Amino acid sequence: MTRSAHTAAGSVLLLGAALISSGCVSTQDIEALQSQIANLERQLLQIQTQSPTKTEVQALAAQVSKQNEGLLKSEADMQLRLDQLSSQIEALQSRLEDTNYRLGNLSQQIAATNQELKAFRAQQRLAPVEVDPNAPPAPPPAQVDTDPRALYDAAYSDYVRGSYDLAIRQFQEYLTAFPTTDLADNAAYWIGECYYRQKKFKEAITEFDRVLERYAGSDKVPSALLKKGYAYLELGQRSQGVAQLQKVIREYPKSDEASLARQRIKELGG
Repeated sequence: MTRSAHTAAGSVLLLGAALISSGCVSTQDIEALQSQIANLERQLLQIQTQSPTKTEVQALAAQVSKQNEGLLKSEADMQLRLDQLSSQIEALQSRLEDTNYRLGNLSQQIAATNQELKAFRAQQRLAPVEVDPNAPPAPPPAQVDTDPRALYDAAYSDYVRGSYDLAIRQFQEYLTAFPTTDLADNAAYWIGECYYRQKKFKEAITEFDRVLERYAGSDKVPSALLKKGYAYLELGQRSQGVAQLQKVIREYPKSDEASLARQRIKELGG
């Protein structure tokens, strides 16, 4: 019984006691008492109707507990799925970074090969010397120990085949015999590439520096800067490597090497 019901019942009892003790009970008093009793009964009935039974409370508690268990299980399943997805994403990210690195190296090789092809075509454009059939025979040309183009092509072929030690020796021979030719800067650059391919990164940096110092106006300078940066990164010298890549971007912003430098800095989280 609620507090209001208790209060109403107490009032009825007090009123009844007062009427009995006074000894004068009228019809109106009795009717009033009966009306109050009827109101009290209605209140009791309403309270009983609205109040849940013990069984209902237990059933509701069981239902809530079951729902909580279901929510906890769903949350655990969801967390497991999220963990699995996270692992898959990390694996894919790793594979993507490896692929980007390989593509970068391949792009660099393609760019270098294109430069070599342009130089070769430029050599081929030279017009052949026409011989006058009526002219007296010319004396045979002086024999030279080595044909510069043949020596360069042989060295580059060895580089392409992966014979890096042989390619280094031949490129060095070329630079010793023909230090001022149009392909001297290329020969110096490919010596650095040979060392880089052999993972001799310190030696590669030395050779790339030689390109930068001796052939400052060469079209090989952006490539030398780029690969110098790569070599520093391979040696674990991140700050120096990034500095070289940023120099490529700053001084040759529209070059293929600048695009590769931006990509590598992005992979490093820069």
